[in-house]
Amino acid sequence: MDRSNKSLIRNLDWNVIIIYLLLVLFGWINIYAAVYEGSDSYILDFSSRYGKQLIWIGASLLIALFVLILDPKFFSQTSFIIYGIFILMLIAVLAVGSETKGAKSWFGIGDFGIQPSEFAKGATALALAKIFSSLSADFNKWKTRLSAIAIILIPMLLILLQNDTGSALVFCSFVFVLYREGMSSYILIIGFACIVLFILALLVNQYLLIGIYFILIFSVYFILRKKIRKLNIWLFILSFVGASAFTLAVDFVFENVLEQHQKDRIEVLLGKKEDFKGVGYNVNQSKIAIGSGGVVGKGFLNGTQTKFNFVPEQDTDFIFCTIGEEWGFIGSSITIVLFILLCTKLIKMAERQRSKFARVYGYSVASIIFFHFFINIGMTIGLLPVIGIPLPFISYGGSSLWAFTFLLFIFIKQDALRQELI
Repeated sequence: MDRSNKSLIRNLDWNVIIIYLLLVLFGWINIYAAVYEGSDSYILDFSSRYGKQLIWIGASLLIALFVLILDPKFFSQTSFIIYGIFILMLIAVLAVGSETKGAKSWFGIGDFGIQPSEFAKGATALALAKIFSSLSADFNKWKTRLSAIAIILIPMLLILLQNDTGSALVFCSFVFVLYREGMSSYILIIGFACIVLFILALLVNQYLLIGIYFILIFSVYFILRKKIRKLNIWLFILSFVGASAFTLAVDFVFENVLEQHQKDRIEVLLGKKEDFKGVGYNVNQSKIAIGSGGVVGKGFLNGTQTKFNFVPEQDTDFIFCTIGEEWGFIGSSITIVLFILLCTKLIKMAERQRSKFARVYGYSVASIIFFHFFINIGMTIGLLPVIGIPLPFISYGGSSLWAFTFLLFIFIKQDALRQELI
């Protein structure tokens, strides 16, 4: 083994690799539990979902090794090419892709399928990192802002056309990367305010809400006016008009833009509707499964909700309820802690990069993984609407596992050689 390979192995962040391996292994164990039946318990049954997942895991380890062997500058030099390839794939899948559960987002070959939208997240992260690593890049320049926003919006809109809202929403996670690179904190505040106003507009009569805005906004103005002499009243007027217009637009968007199943899920989440046998069935059964696990769980392969298939998609989008039922509060907490450790570790790694490309890419990796983890667990416990995205490294599926493996190990390689990359 030559000196460069020894240096690479020594500098790899093994803590991140160990967390990755633990999540992948724990994921396979829970996929096995979710689909297990006494008559087909052979661990190497490759016709079963847990058998197929073993193949995906083996392939993902080869992918990780392949990425570590590649020249570290390969991905920075080919970022736009990789991005362009996946944009073309997102366009192609609209024309010739297979439709699954209402979303036309797969290239299917027999029993095997590839979902380009999963890989498009990593391709977007590479392109975004390339934009910001340019010598002339500055987020205060409109050219950089528009380029970065366009790179994020193009795949997001193409995925929306596939009717895969969940995957499209993941691209919102890049806002944290933009914030790190100089985007004003006011944009984050406005974004958070829009989410709050959207929820309030669905819960409270919109005209009553506008009246409340008027009282609150102008009360604040008259209070502050006594302390700040040159307070601009037009800022408050603009805030009132903007909040009122947004509130009035919510009803139109809710009734005319969202699909019926999306509206139903939001209404169930907000408590405006109860539908335990329809759209609220998955979440209700998921909460029952997680709650029934108690502190230590029912034990491996002993989950009754799991065994009798009460929760649909229990090895994919709702795999966390298998963890909750069979491993209990302790197992669920360990899973959450592992994800938090991974995300915080990735942010620390990103901050120690000498290369701007690696730093931006590292923040993108952390943001994507955090968004998936937070939304997936939030929807399984009924805190967020069901949008159908996998739990990274744990949910069943080759596309998801391979895409996250590519995403993570590109950054692990960048970090291992951070002293050489500028």
